[in-house]
Amino acid sequence: MTTLALRRSWITAAALLVLALALAGSAQAPAGTSPLPAGTLAPSDTQRATARRVGRILEEAHYSRAALDERMSDVVYHRYLEFLDGQRSYFLANDVQEFNAYRLRFGDMIRTGDIDPAYLIFARFQQRNRERMQHAIELLKSEPDWTANESFEFDRAHAAWPLDQAAMDELWRKRVKNDALSLMLTGKAWPDAAEVLRKRYERVLKRVDQVSSEDVFEGLMNAYARAFDPHSSYFSPRSSEEYRIQMSLNYEGIGASLQVVDDYVTIMNVLEGGPAAAAGTLSTNDRIIGVGQGHEGPFTDVIGWRLDDVVQLIRGKAGTSVRLQVLPAGAAPGSPEKVMEFVRNKVTLEAQAAHKEVKTVARNGRALKIGVITVPGFYQDIAAQNAGDQNYRSTTHDVLKLLRELKSENVDGLVLDLRGDGGGYLPEATALTGLFINHGPVVQLRDTAGRLEVLDDPEPAPAYDGPLAVLVDRLSASASEIFAGAIQDYHRGVILGQTTFGKGTVQNLVPLDRWSPKPVNGQLTVTIGKFYRVTGESTQHRGVEPDVPLASPLDIKEIGESALESALPWDRIAGVPFRMSAGTAAAPPVAALATEEDARAQHDPDYRWLVSDIAAIDSVRGQHSVSLNLKARRDERARIEGERLARENSRRAAKNLPALKSVEELDKSKDEAADVVLEQATQVMADMVTGAHPQPPQKTARAS
Repeated sequence: MTTLALRRSWITAAALLVLALALAGSAQAPAGTSPLPAGTLAPSDTQRATARRVGRILEEAHYSRAALDERMSDVVYHRYLEFLDGQRSYFLANDVQEFNAYRLRFGDMIRTGDIDPAYLIFARFQQRNRERMQHAIELLKSEPDWTANESFEFDRAHAAWPLDQAAMDELWRKRVKNDALSLMLTGKAWPDAAEVLRKRYERVLKRVDQVSSEDVFEGLMNAYARAFDPHSSYFSPRSSEEYRIQMSLNYEGIGASLQVVDDYVTIMNVLEGGPAAAAGTLSTNDRIIGVGQGHEGPFTDVIGWRLDDVVQLIRGKAGTSVRLQVLPAGAAPGSPEKVMEFVRNKVTLEAQAAHKEVKTVARNGRALKIGVITVPGFYQDIAAQNAGDQNYRSTTHDVLKLLRELKSENVDGLVLDLRGDGGGYLPEATALTGLFINHGPVVQLRDTAGRLEVLDDPEPAPAYDGPLAVLVDRLSASASEIFAGAIQDYHRGVILGQTTFGKGTVQNLVPLDRWSPKPVNGQLTVTIGKFYRVTGESTQHRGVEPDVPLASPLDIKEIGESALESALPWDRIAGVPFRMSAGTAAAPPVAALATEEDARAQHDPDYRWLVSDIAAIDSVRGQHSVSLNLKARRDERARIEGERLARENSRRAAKNLPALKSVEELDKSKDEAADVVLEQATQVMADMVTGAHPQPPQKTARAS
């Protein structure tokens, strides 16, 4: 998240003034509160007051300035139903028909604090959840018919609500059968699979009654926040502490942020510098289905668990091991899971800092030295800077040091690797840009009131004036996009890789307690501004398009701003004058580079392997249902594994390596392909170095 925190601009001051006024709003008692049945969860008076504060902040401070009118009320209502039953597997159609009476009341509910209808809806969800778990346990008493030719629709996000009890029972018969089949594909017999599922369903049944009023309130407030945009969020007091831990990185674990999605604990982000990032095996949207302690401890099935309980299993003392059973992103239920082992450790600033390497590329009889600087995030040790330490750690300071080292090694060109860099501290984006361009504007900011500020780079002259390429992917976001967009707009370097995330907004973290030092009532992140490139184009939604596309396993349709509901739209404003830096290497014609790269990639065995592997993943991602015939599923699994082995052996044959005989041998093989995309990026840089393209004349550009 790129933040304006601690930035002393009038944009921040104005936004904080609006927030202060919102926090100072009336704390009147709710009017017209509906009585809740005895024994059901109910909001506390504090939560009612907090709801009013949240509603006021969202309406008055959010960048969109949207009102919680009937249209937004409808959006919030559907967000709340998705939070409870996103796969439409618990509520019946007549339940939803009954709830529709509240559909246009959500706007008034948060203003008055009369949020009881949301708790009534949750009470029905609890009831349906209990019924489904009890029914699922009953189904385990008899073994299904594995020879029947039927299928299970596992992706029901856009399906109709089951019409009646019979339709719901049939849906769950297939769901339980699929759960059992998935376990049997791992080698379990029916009695063992049934026992695992019985314990799983009983655990879910137990947790149904462990949900607190705070859990319901957090989900409801997030339905409101996410109706405004996907980056505005409410954190309960407990989640606020979890957020603090993650931001301070003061914990011991594997370095990954998690979220529950449809009963699966899902990887939302892998934190650079942590054990998971170092291993390189865990990816965004992977789903954790089991956790084992140590090298040989038994796996605990965690499907249906509360997030904080799973987190506690994964965290532990530094130096100890934890094993995860993982269902890869996009894989259908019952697909082969992967077992990954990590040694817990602290996620340290040093591990997340920018670092370098030098790669050698043979070209036209020359051995070219290509410097690579990896930038995991845009960081700054603000406390050290405020204390007057001239050597405080920051992305720009670290990259400047690395540039000097690479210059002393006489590199011929530089690749700046921003893949997976989700952003960070905004001033670092402008400062880093200043290391590569002459002094000029980098980004424009527009606040909630529509006022604009142009941020210039603070460096008087570039620190590096040689050939430059910036490597990005779909997880390069926010500050990364500001930097990549500026380099592209100034024609200072070539952007390689994949279209970036498209997050062109900025958020502030707002405590909901006026006087308490602890977030007793939680916190709210609210979107208060938007970024624009010097050309006037927003990075929001569209991201930064690469000049030379490179393959990536990240699915643009599933990851990125355009894949998120309620994302703010792309737009443009007037550009600002900017001058391409004299004395720096301008980017060569990108069309020639793209053509050369495409021809080279066709003959590179590692790159062909990557492309074919991505195609195989995409074919699985396109599935929305699976067969419930055991033999058909076993055959399909064998086919997928056989194709995987064939792809690897094709790659090995092209590199004159011995073929592997089995999938088991493949899993144990240490001859994994190198970082194929980075290797291609260094080849593009070699093209830039040897192309000897003339530098264009100095000129001034203004966007229309």
